[in-house]
Amino acid sequence: MNTDLRLSVADYERMVAKGAFDELTQRIELIGGAIKSMNPAGPVHDDIIEYLTRWSIKSTDEKLVGVRVQSGLDLSDFESRPEPDLVWVKAGRYLRGHPRAEQVLLLIEVADSSLAFDISVKADLYAQAAIPEYWVVDTNAEEVRVHRTPWEGRYREITTFAAADKISPQCLALATLDLYMLFGGTGGK
Repeated sequence: MNTDLRLSVADYERMVAKGAFDELTQRIELIGGAIKSMNPAGPVHDDIIEYLTRWSIKSTDEKLVGVRVQSGLDLSDFESRPEPDLVWVKAGRYLRGHPRAEQVLLLIEVADSSLAFDISVKADLYAQAAIPEYWVVDTNAEEVRVHRTPWEGRYREITTFAAADKISPQCLALATLDLYMLFGGTGGK
């Protein structure tokens, strides 16, 4: 007998609106109809997100790109409402709903303890939703895995960049991220 409770995004949103999760001491997200807990962020995770946020705002034009930090994404077709660490979306206000997959330009997850989940379950989810570009920042290895070209539920291109490299998103090639600086100028551990 299966005892898992499967939720649609609409069910989840109603629960959020009614305060069903207000007393939780941990962050959660809906992935594939299941509520998943998110590990508490440590100082390295928070620092990387802050650095990426500053880089994103400096590198984009607010008339074209909105930068969202740890905010919801509506992937209702996949029974999911993830809360990625950083998302570049088409500029605009999202008062009536979370951005949808077709509005995403770049999605970034910062992984320390969540790496296996981010490069498997989340990568598959984002590819199925046709998110054009997905970066996973591996804080332990000081690498960034860039996933591009979603095709039939998988990313066709996955490239790993090391701390000595510089990378740019496909949507804005002039926005260059220096990984040496992202990882605190340590150039490896």
